[in-house]
Amino acid sequence: MNFEFSEEQLMIQQAARDYAQRELIKDVIQRDTTATFPTHHIKALAELGFMGMMVNPAWDGGGLDTVSYVLAMEELSKVDASVSVVVSVNNSLVCYGLDKYASASQKEKYLKPLASGKKIGAFLLSEPEAGSDATSQRTTAEDKGDYYLVNGTKNWITNASSASTYILIAQTDPSKKHKGITAFIVDKDSPGISLGPHEDKMGMRSSDTHSVMFNDVKVPKENRIGEEGFGFTFAMKVLEGGRIGIASQALGLASGALERATAYAKERKAFGTVIANHQAIAFKLADMAVKVENARNLCLKAAWLKDQGKPYGIASAMAKQYAADIAMEVTTEAVQIHGGYGYVREYHVERMMREAKLTQIYEGTSEVQKIIISRDLVK
Repeated sequence: MNFEFSEEQLMIQQAARDYAQRELIKDVIQRDTTATFPTHHIKALAELGFMGMMVNPAWDGGGLDTVSYVLAMEELSKVDASVSVVVSVNNSLVCYGLDKYASASQKEKYLKPLASGKKIGAFLLSEPEAGSDATSQRTTAEDKGDYYLVNGTKNWITNASSASTYILIAQTDPSKKHKGITAFIVDKDSPGISLGPHEDKMGMRSSDTHSVMFNDVKVPKENRIGEEGFGFTFAMKVLEGGRIGIASQALGLASGALERATAYAKERKAFGTVIANHQAIAFKLADMAVKVENARNLCLKAAWLKDQGKPYGIASAMAKQYAADIAMEVTTEAVQIHGGYGYVREYHVERMMREAKLTQIYEGTSEVQKIIISRDLVK
């Protein structure tokens, strides 16, 4: 396997690193404290081409590979995972699903502005009683001839208030259970849509999370993605790619925390020398580095498989589960290495630890990833 990146991939990585280290760092603590959506950063990242990286250029996308996406996601997440999750949802869950499965007319109307970053999208799957069990959809879309009438509630929706376009998963035939689930494109400003309060989250506080309620919302027939009953398959295929995005986010949190912990350990002195010279700290850093490298390799393997057109679902589940779990471990150790300073906002690692926790939960918990992996082993 060739472990060298192409010149284009390195340019994408450097561009993401430069923006994160130069611009995101300026107000990341303030936005986390005030739970302020990073509107100007998303606009700037759109201008840099980061909102539709893997979309075909025919639909105003960047036409880049998934490896480039992993490299960019890691660099953004080293500084601000709240920004990177907006990028991830738009790329992996919204643009990818439309690019692969939408009709030409749907792509012209909806994908182009999303891929160019002129608009932002959201993916509406989770419900109050349908999180890990995505088959238990309660939101219904009733066929009324030339439109569907949608009723129900979606929970934990990233980009809910900032998005213009929703990708909605709803039940069109409850008697068929998961085979009766269908996918739709919904305009956020459609009559009958309302939002719950902004969620006051432990981490990723600068991202935009709400419940979304549908009360007799009319969705035109031409906004259905594929045939009726295709929705569950659509959602699972989209989430396979989404796991690569969140795995890369977790990787970025871990690698960013390792960089900060290493720099601090080389400056902080105790017992007459910098703490990096104490074996207790040096061995922590070594263990953290091995875990980060393993996570990076899993992310890149999943991305490479996807780019080669090979099955990548299990690889993405492994990457997501491992990277999320070590993100929690590595950020926790980074706080420990910083001591008391790690417990205050100024040194960033306490925020990174809070953000790492969510990577074990959303887009499939670590436990769900283990179910996917283990079922593949014994099937």
